[in-house]
Amino acid sequence: MDRFNGLEIPESLAEALDPATTALIVYDMQVGVLRQIADGEQLLANVKRVLAAARERGIRTIFLRHYFMPAALAGVFQLRQAMIWQHKGAAVDTRPLIPHGSPGFHLVEGLDPTPDEPIIDKITMSAFEGTPLDIVLRDCGIRSYLIVGAATEVGIEPTARHSTDLGYIPIIVRDACGAGHQEAAERALAGLEFTGDAFLTDTDEVCGILGAG
Repeated sequence: MDRFNGLEIPESLAEALDPATTALIVYDMQVGVLRQIADGEQLLANVKRVLAAARERGIRTIFLRHYFMPAALAGVFQLRQAMIWQHKGAAVDTRPLIPHGSPGFHLVEGLDPTPDEPIIDKITMSAFEGTPLDIVLRDCGIRSYLIVGAATEVGIEPTARHSTDLGYIPIIVRDACGAGHQEAAERALAGLEFTGDAFLTDTDEVCGILGAG
C-alpha cells in the first residue's frame, strides 16, 4: 500500500479488495440480457461464486436492472440506438427491447437478492448515471467495487469509465462478465487495462483473496 498526503493508495488487488471499503455490483443479470450472452450458464455460475464470496465477507452488494422506455417516451438517442441495434431504417419500426416489468426484465433465477441487497433500475448504460448508486456507495465509505454481469462492451465498460471520474477503483471480474460481441468486449477490457483505470481479475483470484471456496 502506497501512502501519500494522508491517503492510502492500493497497489495490488488484495489491497483494493478490503471488504470494509469494497462493494459488489451485479450488472444486468436479467433474463432478456443473459439470453444474448454466449455461454450464459458459465457466466451465471461465476457470478454466483463471486456473489457467495462477497456475502461471506459481508461486502455490500447492489443489483442493477436495465429497461427501455416505451416508444412514446424514447428520446432522440434512445430511438437512434434502437434503429442501430434492431437494424431498422425508421424509428417507427423499432420497439422497446426490454420493457419494465416484462419477462426479460427480471433477474435470472438463482441470484435471489437478500433484503440487504437492493435492486436499482436504470435506462442508462453507466450504472452511475441517473441512479442513486454514487451517493449510496459514497455514504458507505466505498472506494472500490467488484463488478460482474453483462455485457462487458455495452454497460460494464461505460460504468467503469464513469466511476473513475467519480473517484472509484473498478475491479472487473473478467470471467464473470459476459459479452454479446466478444471482440468488442476484448477491446473494451484492453482499453481499460491500457489506461490503468481498473483492476482486471478473474473469479478464482477474487475468491482466493476473499478466502472463499
